[in-house]
Amino acid sequence: MPDIIETIQQLTNIPSPTGYTAEIIDFLDENLKQKGYQPEKNNKGSLMVTVRGTENQSRRFVTAHIDTLGAMVRAIKPDGRLKIDLIGGFTYHSIDGEYCTIHSAATGKDWTGTILLHQTSVHVYKDARTAERSQDNMEIRLDAEVHTAKDVSALGIGVGDFISFAPRTEITPSGYIKSRHLDDKASAAILLQFLHRIADENLTLPYTTCFFFSNNEEIGYGGNSNMPPHTVEYLAVDMGAMGDDQQTDEYTVSICVKDGSGPYHFGLRQQLVGLCESQEIPYKLDIYPFYGSDASAAMKAGWDVRHALIGPGIDASHAYERTHRKSLEACSKLLEAYLSAPMIGKQLWKYEDIEWNN
Repeated sequence: MPDIIETIQQLTNIPSPTGYTAEIIDFLDENLKQKGYQPEKNNKGSLMVTVRGTENQSRRFVTAHIDTLGAMVRAIKPDGRLKIDLIGGFTYHSIDGEYCTIHSAATGKDWTGTILLHQTSVHVYKDARTAERSQDNMEIRLDAEVHTAKDVSALGIGVGDFISFAPRTEITPSGYIKSRHLDDKASAAILLQFLHRIADENLTLPYTTCFFFSNNEEIGYGGNSNMPPHTVEYLAVDMGAMGDDQQTDEYTVSICVKDGSGPYHFGLRQQLVGLCESQEIPYKLDIYPFYGSDASAAMKAGWDVRHALIGPGIDASHAYERTHRKSLEACSKLLEAYLSAPMIGKQLWKYEDIEWNN
C-alpha cells in the first residue's frame, strides 16, 4: 500500500487534463521500461503494455485512465482576466476558488492563477452569495501584472491553452487520501504497482493481458481501440461513485453492475463477486447512474467482449475527492485475484450463493 499511495502522489502532481497528457504518458513509459517492459503508444497517445501469459489465444484487456478534468482558455477579457471552457463533466462550483496552471502553447511556459466567480467580493457585489457559477461569470485571475487583453497576449497566453487544477494531494494519518483526480489516478497507480510486482516477482498470468493506460476517458472515448486479437474479457478499473442510494464506500472495492450505458456482463460480474467472497475481499455492488467507462465506450464501439468495471470507492467525484487505503487495498486484491483466475467460459450460476460450473 505505501507504494500505491506514493504512486498516487506522483501521478496526481503531473498535470494531465484530457488532450494534454504527453507528460504523464512519458512518465509511465519510462517507469515501465525501467522494469523491463516494452510499452507501446498508439496514435491517440495512450500507453499499452502486453504481458504474455500461459494462454495466448484467449486474452484479457485491463484499463485505467490517466486523463483528468481540466479546462481551456475560452477568451481573454478586456481587464486581463480569462474566461474558461470545461474539459470533462463537472460543475463550475466544484472549482470555485481553486488554484490552477495555464500551460502556454505558444511559449511552453506555465502561469499560475486562481479560478473565481466574477462577483466574488461580498463587499462589492450584492449577489456574491447567490450568483450562478457558469461559463459567463467564472474567470481566472492570473498571478501576473496584467490590466488588458494585450498584456495577457504578451505573456504568450491565448485561446486554446490548457488549464490544469491544483491537485492538493494529502495523506492523513488515519489512512485517507484526499486529492483532485483520484478519478482515475488511484486506479492507474494500482495497475502500475501490479505491473511492478509481476516484474519483480517474475509472476506468470494465466492469460496474455494488455494493460492499457487510456488518455481520453473523461470526454467519452479512451480504451475502445487497439485491443489485441483474441481479446475475450475487458476490465475497466475506475472510481466507484458514492452518494444517495449508493452502497459504495471508501473502505471496500466497488463492483459496478450498471451505469449510464446499461448493465455490465452478468457472468463476469458474478465471477468478481465470487472472488471477493472466496478471498474475503470487502466489496459492494452498485449502479452508477450518470457514469460511463472505458469498457462501456468499447461496447459502444462494437467490440465483442465481456466487460466489467471495478474501482476504489471515491467520495465527492469530480470535485475534491477522497478515498481510504482500505479501498485501494481491496481493489488491488480483486484485480490480482481476477487476473490470476480462469476465465468464466460457459457457466451456470446461482443467484443465492454465487456458484458456477464450467
